[in-house]
Amino acid sequence: MSKEDRFVDIEIKLAHQEDLVESLNQVVYQQGRRIDQLEAMLSKLGEHLRDGAQSGSSPVNEPPPHY
Repeated sequence: MSKEDRFVDIEIKLAHQEDLVESLNQVVYQQGRRIDQLEAMLSKLGEHLRDGAQSGSSPVNEPPPHY
């Protein structure tokens, strides 16, 4: 294998690694956005539960309708 062939192989591998890094970066970005969404939902749920507990009508403690 000549030096030029080895350089071509290295360039090909580097191009594949750059593509992989970009793909992984996109996945991390999307997961970060999803985590932000889930944290916002969790915060709203916590507020909803606190508001229900303060008003005295906590749906957690209510029996199901068939009782």
